[in-house]
Amino acid sequence: MTGGRVFFFILYGVLALLGLFMAAAARDVGITIFGWGLVLFGVLNVFNSIKTYYDELEQH
Repeated sequence: MTGGRVFFFILYGVLALLGLFMAAAARDVGITIFGWGLVLFGVLNVFNSIKTYYDELEQH
Protein backbone atom coordinates (compact mmCIF):
# COMPACT_ATOMS: atom_id res chain seq x y z
CA MET A 1 0.00 0.00 0.00
CA THR A 2 1.17 3.48 -0.76
CA GLY A 3 1.42 6.17 1.87
CA GLY A 4 -1.46 8.13 0.40
CA ARG A 5 -3.76 5.13 0.46
CA VAL A 6 -2.88 4.38 4.09
CA PHE A 7 -3.53 8.03 5.00
CA PHE A 8 -7.01 7.97 3.47
CA PHE A 9 -7.69 4.53 4.95
CA ILE A 10 -7.03 5.95 8.42
CA LEU A 11 -8.91 9.18 7.65
CA TYR A 12 -12.03 7.28 6.58
CA GLY A 13 -11.82 5.12 9.69
CA VAL A 14 -11.58 8.19 11.93
CA LEU A 15 -14.53 9.80 10.13
CA ALA A 16 -16.60 6.65 10.69
CA LEU A 17 -15.74 6.66 14.39
CA LEU A 18 -16.50 10.37 14.66
CA GLY A 19 -19.87 9.78 13.02
CA LEU A 20 -20.59 6.93 15.41
CA PHE A 21 -19.85 9.12 18.43
CA MET A 22 -21.93 11.94 16.96
CA ALA A 23 -24.90 9.66 16.37
CA ALA A 24 -24.64 8.22 19.87
CA ALA A 25 -24.50 11.62 21.57
CA ALA A 26 -27.05 13.37 19.34
CA ARG A 27 -30.03 15.08 20.88
CA ASP A 28 -31.89 15.77 17.65
CA VAL A 29 -32.69 13.85 14.50
CA GLY A 30 -30.56 15.98 12.16
CA ILE A 31 -27.29 15.26 13.93
CA THR A 32 -28.22 11.60 14.27
CA ILE A 33 -28.76 11.29 10.52
CA PHE A 34 -25.55 13.19 9.79
CA GLY A 35 -23.61 10.96 12.19
CA TRP A 36 -24.93 7.77 10.63
CA GLY A 37 -24.18 9.24 7.21
CA LEU A 38 -20.56 9.75 8.25
CA VAL A 39 -20.40 6.17 9.49
CA LEU A 40 -21.76 4.88 6.19
CA PHE A 41 -19.43 7.13 4.17
CA GLY A 42 -16.37 6.07 6.14
CA VAL A 43 -17.09 2.35 6.08
CA LEU A 44 -17.92 2.27 2.37
CA ASN A 45 -14.76 4.19 1.49
CA VAL A 46 -12.60 1.91 3.62
CA PHE A 47 -13.99 -1.12 1.83
CA ASN A 48 -13.53 0.63 -1.52
CA SER A 49 -9.88 1.36 -0.67
CA ILE A 50 -9.32 -2.30 0.20
CA LYS A 51 -11.04 -3.40 -3.02
CA THR A 52 -8.96 -0.98 -5.11
CA TYR A 53 -5.75 -2.22 -3.54
CA TYR A 54 -6.52 -5.86 -4.31
CA ASP A 55 -7.74 -5.02 -7.82
CA GLU A 56 -4.40 -3.33 -8.52
CA LEU A 57 -2.52 -6.35 -7.16
CA GLU A 58 -4.56 -8.65 -9.39
CA GLN A 59 -3.71 -6.61 -12.50
CA HIS A 60 0.03 -7.05 -11.94
